[in-house]
Amino acid sequence: MPGYQPWYHGNITRSKAEDLLSKAARDGSFLIRDSESIQGAYALCVLYQNCVYTYRILPNEDKKLSVQASEGVPIRFFTMLPELVEAYYGPNMGLVTHLQYAVQREEEVDEEPEANSHPPQLPPRNFTGDGKESDAKSSEQAVKSLSDIYLMRLQHMDLSTVPEEHHMAIQEYFKTSICLDAEQVQNGNPNLPGLKKLTMSICKNLYSEVTRVLPALEVFHRALDQQLSPGIGPFQKQISVDSGQSVSYRLEQLTKLLYSIEDKAKSTVFESVGFEGGHRKSLIPIVTFEVKQESLGICTKMFLKVDIESGKLFFKKSKDGPEDKYFVHNKILQLVKSQKMHTKLTIVVETEKEKILRKDIVFDDAKKREGFCQLLQQMKNKHSEKPEPDMITVFVGTWNMGNATPPPNITSWFQCKGQGKTQDDTADHIPHDFYVIGTQEDPLGEREWADILKGVLRNITNISYKQVAINTLWNIRIVVLAKPEHENRISHVFSDSVKTGIANTLGNKGAVGVSFMFNGTSFGFVNSHLTSGSEKKLRRNQNYINILRFLNLGDKKLNPFDITHRFTHLFWLGDLNYRVELPSTEAEYIVTKIKQQQYQELLSKDQLSMERNDEKVFLHFDEEEITFAPTYRFERDTREKYAYTKAKATGTKYNLPSWCDRVLRKSFPLVHVVCQAYGCTNDIMTSDHSPVFAAFEVGVASQFVSKQDPNSASQGGIQIMNCVASLLTKSKTKFFIEFYSSCLEKTVKTSEGDNAEHTDGFIKVWFGNQVELTPIISDPEYLLDQHILICVKSTDCDESYGEGCIALRAAQFCYTEFHITLTHHGEKTGTLTGGIQLRTSEGKTTEKLYDFIKIEKDDPISKGKGGDFNKCANAHAIDISNPSYMGVSFKSGNVTDKGWSYSMPPRNLPISGKDSKKGGYDVGTRSPTGQVSVMGENEKSSEMFDNPLYGSMEKSHSRGKDQDHQQKDYLPPPDSQFLCSKGAEGDFDRPPVPTPRSRSYTCSENKPQPPAPISLHPPSHKKPVVPSRSEGGVAPNRPPLPAKSRPGMPEPQAPKSRDYRDNSELPSKHKPPTRHGQPQPHKDMLPEVPKMGRPVK
Repeated sequence: MPGYQPWYHGNITRSKAEDLLSKAARDGSFLIRDSESIQGAYALCVLYQNCVYTYRILPNEDKKLSVQASEGVPIRFFTMLPELVEAYYGPNMGLVTHLQYAVQREEEVDEEPEANSHPPQLPPRNFTGDGKESDAKSSEQAVKSLSDIYLMRLQHMDLSTVPEEHHMAIQEYFKTSICLDAEQVQNGNPNLPGLKKLTMSICKNLYSEVTRVLPALEVFHRALDQQLSPGIGPFQKQISVDSGQSVSYRLEQLTKLLYSIEDKAKSTVFESVGFEGGHRKSLIPIVTFEVKQESLGICTKMFLKVDIESGKLFFKKSKDGPEDKYFVHNKILQLVKSQKMHTKLTIVVETEKEKILRKDIVFDDAKKREGFCQLLQQMKNKHSEKPEPDMITVFVGTWNMGNATPPPNITSWFQCKGQGKTQDDTADHIPHDFYVIGTQEDPLGEREWADILKGVLRNITNISYKQVAINTLWNIRIVVLAKPEHENRISHVFSDSVKTGIANTLGNKGAVGVSFMFNGTSFGFVNSHLTSGSEKKLRRNQNYINILRFLNLGDKKLNPFDITHRFTHLFWLGDLNYRVELPSTEAEYIVTKIKQQQYQELLSKDQLSMERNDEKVFLHFDEEEITFAPTYRFERDTREKYAYTKAKATGTKYNLPSWCDRVLRKSFPLVHVVCQAYGCTNDIMTSDHSPVFAAFEVGVASQFVSKQDPNSASQGGIQIMNCVASLLTKSKTKFFIEFYSSCLEKTVKTSEGDNAEHTDGFIKVWFGNQVELTPIISDPEYLLDQHILICVKSTDCDESYGEGCIALRAAQFCYTEFHITLTHHGEKTGTLTGGIQLRTSEGKTTEKLYDFIKIEKDDPISKGKGGDFNKCANAHAIDISNPSYMGVSFKSGNVTDKGWSYSMPPRNLPISGKDSKKGGYDVGTRSPTGQVSVMGENEKSSEMFDNPLYGSMEKSHSRGKDQDHQQKDYLPPPDSQFLCSKGAEGDFDRPPVPTPRSRSYTCSENKPQPPAPISLHPPSHKKPVVPSRSEGGVAPNRPPLPAKSRPGMPEPQAPKSRDYRDNSELPSKHKPPTRHGQPQPHKDMLPEVPKMGRPVK
């Protein structure tokens, strides 16, 4: 807006405006900010009786402004905002009170030092004279000075290779023509006729040659491009129409045409020989693993040979032995990782006689086991009969290149080699589906860098990757490459950038982003370079908020939501520049700790971790545990020395070694995402930063085509009820909820809620009416992959007061209560609780590829109830192969709010009788697919899951013993009211299973349980196959369970092993309602043996 007005605060957030008014603390205090809901509109915020009232200021077609005030007050129009404000200083204008005290803008003092420490990388200027347009004499002097400078430069150059006529032409231009061009510019003509004449003279022969060459290349191009019809093309027409076109234009056409011809020819040739391709054309070499096989407590050396191309896994007794014993890919049913022994893996296979065998294998190290699992998963994927993938892998890399050209070999970056969580050599040639590369201080051109990346990947994978998008802001760049086979699965590609440099107008700092749809799953990637300097932490936080607010990616219909809510999977990478917050005097101490690889003390002072713990930035994001050395600030050309001092005119500046370069992620609830690698390279040393890599396995949804007859299929429904919002605001307004989802035809709104104020600054809003949402497709295969985005809005200005997300998979089996954290512009603004019930048509969900690998939690039970309960209960939990989608991350330290949780069903729901006290449904007991490892009434192949191996995954796979307290950390205090009604009576003291962020029974761990007609002791019907799972025969030494963990329990009854239908982990639709926890064994549901083979009394 024109001129400086102290009461105009620009695009500050609504919450910031409320804070400023609260500090003013006088009735009639006011400010004006930009509207968050309507572009070009404003919001007038007025404080009265400690409440903030917001009025929209809207422009009409003539751009005149009016205030939406009380009804009955005549609408007045104003040309300028100052005029409007002046009028509303008067009384009786329809506001709650007239304007009295303007709240001043806060001075942005943080931005000034940024200019001193890091000046923007502007292009060099040619004009060195101090000319002013208003002074003709000084202009003439500047032009003459310019001519003299260039003539002097020309004299010092080697012109031996330049033809005499060209030399004379350049000299003549600098003598006279450059002065004439300068005069033309002063008169408003920017065409520089002298320069044009010079280039035409020098390029005379080139010009005629280009004119001669272009038609032939155009014909060749048309022959390669089958999609274009033959005939005279646009290039020839353009050339013949305007014979006076510039050389640069013709060269640009020639360059584009040559690049296009090269790409099309490569594509055609590569495809014809199978060089290009994805899962089915890339050639992954055969890999052999030397392992030990456990059988009856005896370890035997063995060799596993993995042939991905033929789809076979060979079991050999010697490296060069016969290859007569093998299993084809479709006979390899499951891989089950031991969590206690990180080198142990159980391979579940089916023999020709349809028998299920379990082979316990021990690898040399955990990395080898991971490499083997990745190869087997690649084999299953390659030979899958599914038309569309349900799981892909994504490589994410970030590197501050330090304005230096990269070295010839950067292969280690893309193979995740170096420090940290790295991949095994056996996985070197497994191609990722997507490669996302973010660079900062990148000196290369877009095309040059993209060609380097494609060349490196071609050498590693034998695949010619396709460029999905490339986006550059100054020297900040992001490149997205994809397998060619995915080309038709990618759509809705968007890119955008945000400047956060000096005054948010320069692009030396900021972010670039790319988003797209992969079939039915949305992806977002943000590469940012934030403000540097150890002391600039708050400025970096503000950079993050600005990027989050103004980066425009994803579905434009999701306007109320920032980018953290718009994507199924969002990855944020870059040089975030957060430092280790220790005094500069500790520099040598820091280096010593790094050499000793003792990172934990330094990580505790990592600014990003501290700001995240304080919920100031990256709320609800996850980051893999850091196990690599700080990636900044190295001495170039070595990784042995940190150059942490820098001499400047103002003194010595310290840049302590820090983890500046990071990769974080945020995904919708209950979706599959696992981090396979996170680390940095050791051998790329041209910059003072080391490249950082991360690799992720993520679940994706297909573009669904229902197999059901739309006329006969029952109509599905989503019921959301009993919603209560707690909002941290001082606004005096009414609220309603909007529901968004790609599975809905349109946005659905609730009616106004009822407000009740609280003294702690929160407003509680009840939305009593039940909302019925009608999905476009009712098939469970489709619906269970969908999410509902929720936005709580105000009625006065239609602005969001908080957004959140609910997974429909949470309500797969029954009515489920939810508790989600509401956020807005990266800040926590409140909570929303309620219930959701899902009604789908008949249909079965298919098993996902990521269900192929499971986690076995097989360490001794340290507390809680008896082991047999766990063996039974976690028959479902085995399906959780990934803790991240259940809210369990790999970070060290306490994790608090994860953004969402789902509770047990309440007592009054007749879904499973007595079992409701254990929560007839729990999202923590299955994979995101809802596939249950124990086969129920309507499922087959039960013998595969009778093995207690599938009852041993009580916790998710990365945490071990400290998951208990982290589960507690996920539980927000308000969630207590949504605990299962009988949960306190009996099920709180068992060890936690993998759950969403908040579990309703993570407290009262030692509370006694009432008697139940079920033995919690392991069953005694031991089978001889057990020792293959006995952890090398150590299981019999396990101590008996403490008596306090099973109070009031009857004596064990061996024949009556606990029925799977008796525990809370079995979904209600698999439980016959008449059983209500009765101990009636069912052979298809019983475990064959106790988890560790412990005898009973």
